[in-house]
Amino acid sequence: MVLLELALALVFGFLLLCCGVLRWNEVRYRKKGLPPGTMGWPLFGETTEFLKQGPNFMKNQRARYGNLFKSHILGCPTVVCMDPEINKYILMNESKGLIPGYPQSMLDILGECNIAAVTGPLHKSMRNTMLGLINPSMMREQLLPKVDEFMRSHLSNWSEKVIDIQEKTKEMALYSALKQIAGIESGPVSEALKSEVFQLVLGTLSLPINLPGTNYRRAFQARRKIVEILKEIIDKRRISHCSQLDMLDLLLKTDDNMKSKLTEEQIIDLIIALIYSGYETVSTTTMMAVKFLHDHPRALQQLREEHFEIRKGKSTEEGIDWNDYKSMAFTRAVIFETLRLATVVNGVLRKTTHDIEMKGFLIPKGWRIYVYTREINYDPYLYNEPLIFNPWRWMDRNLDSHQYFMLFGGGSRLCPGKELGTVEIATFLHYFVTRYRWEEVGVATIHKFPRVEAPHGLHIRVESY
Repeated sequence: MVLLELALALVFGFLLLCCGVLRWNEVRYRKKGLPPGTMGWPLFGETTEFLKQGPNFMKNQRARYGNLFKSHILGCPTVVCMDPEINKYILMNESKGLIPGYPQSMLDILGECNIAAVTGPLHKSMRNTMLGLINPSMMREQLLPKVDEFMRSHLSNWSEKVIDIQEKTKEMALYSALKQIAGIESGPVSEALKSEVFQLVLGTLSLPINLPGTNYRRAFQARRKIVEILKEIIDKRRISHCSQLDMLDLLLKTDDNMKSKLTEEQIIDLIIALIYSGYETVSTTTMMAVKFLHDHPRALQQLREEHFEIRKGKSTEEGIDWNDYKSMAFTRAVIFETLRLATVVNGVLRKTTHDIEMKGFLIPKGWRIYVYTREINYDPYLYNEPLIFNPWRWMDRNLDSHQYFMLFGGGSRLCPGKELGTVEIATFLHYFVTRYRWEEVGVATIHKFPRVEAPHGLHIRVESY
């Protein structure tokens, strides 16, 4: 009896302590003018709820507090914004004290000089450098032929096999990026980078807790190994003086007429950003496009017709050119609809450089603002029957130019690689649907938050078409 009373007293005391800690954390952030909301636990905040519940957590908080509410996620006190008008303003006004505000875990892993985090002249210089690497002329004359050659090789010999399309699209996105960036072909270097990049990606959405076994620790260690490999590649390229006509060549090019030249650290962070951004969005969008096309035979049939029309008059080994790519109107529609419905990117983070008034609330200096764009993708006022896969909606060219179109970000942070990513996905689909038919094996579980993934893979049986 005494032991039972002691146990009950301990439980009651623990609950009181928890309530006290939660109450203290709420009072700590109760500043005049802040939006309503809850802050959760010290240090961890509401990160666990955010990562586990995702969209449901956001919807519940929105129902309680409105389109603008405070929280504490990914290690930062944050104001979540779900108002399309304010989100547009935030993305378009970096110069007014709304700079990138990615969590420390992402900065540690992707680098302090990664293009998504830097501001001012350095951001302009890095962005101009990146745009120079993937401008229309480069895409037409150099990048598309490389992508085409890679895809024909990558998609060979899949017939009569059961494959995990998630794994295959991950390899596709990574190996294609490595070839374009530094001319790295399949082999020991690409395999070494593969395991490290996969680990790095997992750690970008994590608390910066540097303890053994955490995703952050493993990702940080993966970054060190990637940097070592890239430095070795750069050193060899400088010694050889051999031109390989890839992105690394252009980054290392010495030109006295260049207005600004990136340091080696900035080049490495830029390469990591190119690999990371392309890998995550291209692989996931391609996997989900295959999934949606499988589930919607009419869309698949129209896509096939478009690509077989392109193949008319071409030999088996003849690739596609820029005119072929530009004629893929329905393919582009499929890609945009996949991006919208799967929502690969849920939003972006900004940080205030001074106190900012927003819709009657005061957001303190140093706070993050989570521009949560996910719900815009399912807004019935913008997209009729938003939960239905309907690529035909994008055949109206006005849809991708409406003021709340944010599939690729906005403002000065509009994704510079959006066209290259579209080229890669379109080229993959071209060879996939003209060579193969497929059916799913088993029932795959697909998670859509915090990132879109099939935890146990998405297996398909492939046959020649």
